[in-house]
Amino acid sequence: MGSTTEIFFRPEETARERVTLPASLYNRCRLLLARCPRPHVFVPIRTMQYQAVIDSGEILFVDNQGYAVRDGRGGRLIVLAWEVALASPRESLTDPVPIEIVYYDRENHDTHRRLMSEFPQALSLYEAKQQRDPGGDSSATVLPFTGRRQ
Repeated sequence: MGSTTEIFFRPEETARERVTLPASLYNRCRLLLARCPRPHVFVPIRTMQYQAVIDSGEILFVDNQGYAVRDGRGGRLIVLAWEVALASPRESLTDPVPIEIVYYDRENHDTHRRLMSEFPQALSLYEAKQQRDPGGDSSATVLPFTGRRQ
């Protein structure tokens, strides 16, 4: 399998809120990341035409339809991120995980609610695919983006 490099732009933050993630969802993400030879995992959420990028400190959600060019480089725009609050360690693997939702497009609670439904299903599909075909090599670059969305 070939290598793929993805570029993501992080627009200016529009809002932020604190919530918790269910332990089972967070634990699945951590297991996927631990099994991956790279520092991040790409999970397509086809039902929303989004892509999740899981790394050690956050989970980015990228709109596959949102594309921008800045300084001659093209990439997808990050719509929302779940930042893991590492300052609040859990006492048990079954404790919910405190996160901050960072909105980059607009504060859209509907998108977050839909992700809470669609993302676990996408993880299941991804895990099944990984068991069948564990190969592949992808990397990500996240750049700031201060231009207007087109």
